[in-house]
Amino acid sequence: MPTKRILVLGATGGTGKAVVAQALARGHKVTVFVRDPNRLESNRDRLRVLVGDVTDAGDALRAATRDQDAVVSALGLGRSLTSHGLIARSIPNIVRAMEAGRVRRLVFMSAYGAGATYRDTPLLPRIITRTLLKDMYADKNAGEDELRRIGDGIDWTIVYPVTLTNGPETGRFRFGERLDLRGLPKIARADVAHFMLTQLDDAMYSRKGVLVSS
Repeated sequence: MPTKRILVLGATGGTGKAVVAQALARGHKVTVFVRDPNRLESNRDRLRVLVGDVTDAGDALRAATRDQDAVVSALGLGRSLTSHGLIARSIPNIVRAMEAGRVRRLVFMSAYGAGATYRDTPLLPRIITRTLLKDMYADKNAGEDELRRIGDGIDWTIVYPVTLTNGPETGRFRFGERLDLRGLPKIARADVAHFMLTQLDDAMYSRKGVLVSS
């Protein structure tokens, strides 16, 4: 994969940290846009670190996006059950910043059960998305609908991982617009990061959603 300049959003979360680490290991030039730089890990000296809030439509995000080849988003709220509208509020700002900077490629992480992937989600996680995580999934769906509505000027892919674990990277996973999922499927965050980075140079899922599972 050719060296790229990548802006990573959500870089202090579990999957975001894996994206950053793997991107650096592959020789990419990585910028992170974070609210709290103290949550970055020890390799932060190899990063370009910019501080700001992706839900703020100010100049900071546009400055972070300028001169990038791609944006990789692993935005999320960890174990929170309340979305605070994170995705729905962030998507318009991300799209506008990318358009202003003429950055085309966006790889955006969501979660299975959102959007059209609900049809392939097994019963137990389907119930969870409709009850315990109802607010989180309403926000994801609203944000993704907005991306499809206003994202004509960018080349986006939405990645829908199954239940995330902190296991090691295996390089063994399945992916596709539809998957046969049963029980409570899981995948390591490190494998999701691996897959997301491969999408930077792969047009197969351009303007599409893709499920990924072990």
